[in-house]
Amino acid sequence: MGEWTLFSPGDHAPNDGTYIETGVNSYHMGVNNPQKVELKRGQRFPDTSNHERKWKRMGHN
Repeated sequence: MGEWTLFSPGDHAPNDGTYIETGVNSYHMGVNNPQKVELKRGQRFPDTSNHERKWKRMGHN
């Protein structure tokens, strides 16, 4: 099984790294002023700016 790529608020971070908000339809339009967080493995993801956003690790597709 592969590693998840999108995470919801409250999920645990699988690895240390910087995570950024991404939107459901961000493939075409992007997200204006996305939040970025630095998390250690096992820390929980904070709330996003709105309910349609998820967290994604920066530098990974």
